[in-house]
Amino acid sequence: MRFTGLCAFPLTPLTPLTPLRPLTPLTPPLAAPSPASFAVDEGAYVGLVERLVDARVDSIGALGSTGNYAYLSRSERARIAELTVEAAGGVPVVVGVSALSTRDVLAHVADAQRAGASGVLLAPMSYQRLTQEEAFGLYETVAAELSVPLVVYDNPTTTGFTFTLELHGRIAELPGVTSIKIPPVPTSPDAARATLAHYREHVSNVVTLGVSGDGSAAAGLLSGCDAWYSVLAGVLPRECQALTLAARAGDSVTAHAISARFAPLWELFATHGSLRVVTAVAEVLGLIGSGSLPHPVRGLDAVGRRAVLRALEAAGVVEG
Repeated sequence: MRFTGLCAFPLTPLTPLTPLRPLTPLTPPLAAPSPASFAVDEGAYVGLVERLVDARVDSIGALGSTGNYAYLSRSERARIAELTVEAAGGVPVVVGVSALSTRDVLAHVADAQRAGASGVLLAPMSYQRLTQEEAFGLYETVAAELSVPLVVYDNPTTTGFTFTLELHGRIAELPGVTSIKIPPVPTSPDAARATLAHYREHVSNVVTLGVSGDGSAAAGLLSGCDAWYSVLAGVLPRECQALTLAARAGDSVTAHAISARFAPLWELFATHGSLRVVTAVAEVLGLIGSGSLPHPVRGLDAVGRRAVLRALEAAGVVEG
């Protein structure tokens, strides 16, 4: 299938494990749980996915960067894949399968396909910096094992790996590769169109291009991107779907106006990272509990949370 429109990436909220209650008044209480002790909050997660379904997003991206995939065990990731497909109610689900070794990537691929995923999302993770040829070998190996579409995740900020356009072109020719999640495009219309044109010199129109970096979503969609792979849509899907529909209809005024409402959030993304900010958004909206990030990652402090609240007020999401 072709991935187009809005792909929303829900958080994977975690909950600290609590110590057991004493059996009797004489039984000493257990020590407080370690910050490393957590479990997936399945109820909150299913609620996030159902919220996306209600907003009629075009697809759901489970276990992306804001899905905390890198901090979860194989069994936890397999469970999230199952929960997402079950809660999605027929909405296509793309499951992140990235890992440090090809062996583990293939294990996650098997779990995602077993769960009924509509596609998988793969970034070239590695402790040792990969060469272009090594990255191609990863995608070549995974493509050979797939019975569902493959989405390429180009995220140099997180992975430290930079794709050349030539590499994108080679990977796009592999069987099953149907989309590339590209880094943010320039917000200038001319520069954004030029960026997309450079991709299309190497990647055929059979493979869709999806913009990431929510602050440049309007520019990307209006300049010819087929999809928006969105962090914010994981918690505010209706607003993001409205921007997507406007941009794909060529309504630049509406698309840019919606994006401008969230400009303070885009600035906070740049300062604190999208995971911390979108987690604070979900907490402010009561969608998840506090302390939902995997240590050593910490949530925003009081100052940061107040900034998020002000940004949501400015966007009209919550009342001031």
